[in-house]
Amino acid sequence: MKTIRDESIRKILLSIPAFGLVMFMCFQCYAGSEPSDGVNAQQLITRAGNAEDEQVRFHLLQQTSLLPGLDPTIKKDLDALLPILDFWANKTYRPPEPRRRAAENGFLCGFFVGKVRPDRYCLPQIAETSPLYPIWCMYRGRMLIHQVIQSGNLRSSAELREAYCGQARRLLSIAREAYPKNRIIRMYLDEPLMGWPREIQADPQAPEWANFQREGLEKLADIVHWWIDHQQLENGEFGGGWGDDCEMWRWWAPVMIAFEDPRITEGQERFSNGLFGQRHMQHGYTEYMSDVEHTAEDSKDTITPMLHLRPEDPLWGRRALRIAQLMQELWTGTNLRGTLQFKGTYFNALEVHSDPRRACDTVWHPGAVQPTLIYWLRTRDPGLTRLFSSWMDTWVDVTARSERGKPHGVIPSAIHWPEGHAGGLDEPWYKPNIDSQAHLYDWPGNMTMITSTLLLTYHITGDEKYLQPIHSMAQIRRAYRENPQKAQPSPGSLNWCAARMGFLSETLAKYRAITQDTQYDDLLLREASGYAMFRISGRLNRLTQDLLNNARALRMNWPGYTSEVRWTDRVLSFTSNYLNDYAKPALPNPNPALLYACATGDMGRLDYFPLNAVRWLTPPRDIAALVTSTGTDHLHAELYHFGDQPREMAAELYMLDVGSYSLVIKESGRTLFQRDFNVTGPRSRIAFTLPSRRLCRLRIDPQ
Repeated sequence: MKTIRDESIRKILLSIPAFGLVMFMCFQCYAGSEPSDGVNAQQLITRAGNAEDEQVRFHLLQQTSLLPGLDPTIKKDLDALLPILDFWANKTYRPPEPRRRAAENGFLCGFFVGKVRPDRYCLPQIAETSPLYPIWCMYRGRMLIHQVIQSGNLRSSAELREAYCGQARRLLSIAREAYPKNRIIRMYLDEPLMGWPREIQADPQAPEWANFQREGLEKLADIVHWWIDHQQLENGEFGGGWGDDCEMWRWWAPVMIAFEDPRITEGQERFSNGLFGQRHMQHGYTEYMSDVEHTAEDSKDTITPMLHLRPEDPLWGRRALRIAQLMQELWTGTNLRGTLQFKGTYFNALEVHSDPRRACDTVWHPGAVQPTLIYWLRTRDPGLTRLFSSWMDTWVDVTARSERGKPHGVIPSAIHWPEGHAGGLDEPWYKPNIDSQAHLYDWPGNMTMITSTLLLTYHITGDEKYLQPIHSMAQIRRAYRENPQKAQPSPGSLNWCAARMGFLSETLAKYRAITQDTQYDDLLLREASGYAMFRISGRLNRLTQDLLNNARALRMNWPGYTSEVRWTDRVLSFTSNYLNDYAKPALPNPNPALLYACATGDMGRLDYFPLNAVRWLTPPRDIAALVTSTGTDHLHAELYHFGDQPREMAAELYMLDVGSYSLVIKESGRTLFQRDFNVTGPRSRIAFTLPSRRLCRLRIDPQ
């Protein structure tokens, strides 16, 4: 059956309850399907299985259930299946009030989360002899796979992963045999679904990096727009549950923060306001009790993007300061060593959990105060300087100690309250045992959160003691790289830690950006991102290859980023968390962080210590931007406009010191545009015009 092209007419028909098989089949003829004369149950079921549109499949099966004289067994199976298929296709599932946290319970996944396992059924069982059995296989198989895509504990266990995915692939193979025209089933079975709703043609006059970056930006924008246009409800939610929906902005950053897209800005604003309007957020932080990695999300992933998009709106600043108040008055205290630390890993807006096993400060705790860290970076508020410096003093102190088996100079993943020692309540130090399932708190955890916060504290205070943990671990990592040990190091030992310190490259790249210190270039040239390597070496080869890989990832499997997604914190994870366990050779993964870095000049993530030097005030379409050098006194970039007419646009500048500057745009050494302007604060704008299809070099330098 061909896909219905007239979306508006299809939606109208689908909204009419049981209007009749004749009307639907007439519309199918209009849409280009085969004539419906003499249609029977098996024909409708086969058409439903071959359909790639979930609403069309649901409607076909709904009409099958209304056929006169339908076999009672088929009728019974349809009555059991249709409510689940309705949830999958039509956003009709409405979850109960969450008891723990507002995540994983939205209309996309709440009806089967936790209910589908190799030995447990969410769907009612259907006999293998039933004509509907391949339909059942199609849905159960996808549910099993999406549980794996979502769940780290399933992915980390080869046995569990195979139990889920092995069964899923067997079921989907049955569905593929029954419905060979359904390309989405084949997509799950390692047959890439090629093509994109809008193909992007390379410009032969543009450099390779520009063509690949432009393709990545355009296709990422396509995905974001699809979610806003097709899934976002009026209240702001996207269907994965508030606590998962909130994470989506992290991969929107290249097209939302590096560029200006009013549609995306409006979608994020609607979401942020919607989440903060929920009852559990009335105190400025969630009232649900859970671990910090999860309680932090509802506030940090709503306030932080709005601090970037609406920095002039005092509402978001007040919300950031409310979190500082909670940190100071409720969440932290002075430990037995006399330094400030968080009292627990489980807390909310009202209390800190009293279980001593959960009484840890961790490398994940910067997440709880992420918006306030951004506000601090922008304002240099002296009260926040005292608060965050006192907290980071604790991490400097514990890093310098050798205790409980922790090597000197290694930042632990947890500090127990109230003793202030490395690790949790029990030994070993590298497994704080905060929760029986919380392996993410084992060393190193999300160490970049704490190293970024230490670097930010140095940046604001100028006190080099906050660099000591970064320096000590960089030296440990370098020594290990220069003399790697062949023997397997014992867990918790110096070499065991050193082997796992690849996470340092992002912090070291940002350290280099703010200090111009080149002492770690040897590590960065081996371990940093392609963009950071380009900024250090000036060579484009690795960066161009990374941009190509990102573009290749977005040339296939469009439904895997859109209509097939069931958990909204995994929109870009179909390949990395599932397909590449089976695809040979491995397929490339989307890399939005690379697009963000190229366009803004930030050699790391946006979250805890953003160093985005510029925002291009123009949509992320028909353009490529590569920032080549940044500093407090300059910004240099290459720009290529793919449109047919000159492009009026502007740049918003974030890192330049107050003073007088000159903007010059050149092409092949010829000056095309020049303007002098003054920088009077941390956000200055300069407008200019780009010519069509010429590589331009933009330089902003002091007059």
